[in-house]
Amino acid sequence: MRIRASVAVVTGALALTGLAVPMAHADAGSDSWNAPRSSAKVSAAGAPTISNVVVNGGKAIVVGATAKKVVKATYTVSDPQGIGFADVALWRGSNWNEPTAFLITDGEGATCGTGTKVTCTSTFTIDPKMDLWNDQAGTWKVASFVMDKHGAAIERTNVGSAVVQRESKLTVNASPEPVTKDKTITITGSLTRGSWDTNKYVGYGSQSVKLQYLKKGTSAYTTLKTIKADSKGNLKTTVKATADGHYRYVFAGTSTTAAQTAVADYIDVR
Repeated sequence: MRIRASVAVVTGALALTGLAVPMAHADAGSDSWNAPRSSAKVSAAGAPTISNVVVNGGKAIVVGATAKKVVKATYTVSDPQGIGFADVALWRGSNWNEPTAFLITDGEGATCGTGTKVTCTSTFTIDPKMDLWNDQAGTWKVASFVMDKHGAAIERTNVGSAVVQRESKLTVNASPEPVTKDKTITITGSLTRGSWDTNKYVGYGSQSVKLQYLKKGTSAYTTLKTIKADSKGNLKTTVKATADGHYRYVFAGTSTTAAQTAVADYIDVR
């Protein structure tokens, strides 16, 4: 269906819908334009409108190294003639006519309610083995195409945005355990992230990670220190063991890589 989300030229509505509808593009970055079929009746009220575009519930789309990710986009479409067709796409680049990356939805258009103002849902299935390269992590634009039942159509190249991030993984291990009170323990771990180029998890080096501690019988973690992963994503530091409790690493994330919290490791202090 898609090959690594990279294309040389995309012809707007054709890419979104697969329909051979004659349309004249606006310049890249244009917010909207009205392009009805030449034989269609256009209502006096004009072309359809689209609003309230939300991708993945407003959260970042986090994609791992191999697993497919199913994402939904919802939006409101209005037209006094009723809605005949609607769909959206995700794209990157500065020129809509020549995007550097492009993702289309599953099936043949959105699922919409009935009436003159409806909520539509489009579904994307993103396959990191087919659709993404590492340099495509970050912010994507949302384009939309809507046609009413009389054929009046509108394409908008930038109705919203969505962040697509590489999934991260974080581990922690505290040792020795059990440990004598006031003795030093070593906290190791690793920070990795999914590579869409190789479809493997690779070390995410030189990133800041917080070491947090939860004393037994309490409910809130305390940050003990912030350390940096080495060039391969390995983590290592030492602390003094004063009481039973849990230790964990926390990674805040970056614009391209999702935040992650390691499953805490418990230390028995005797």
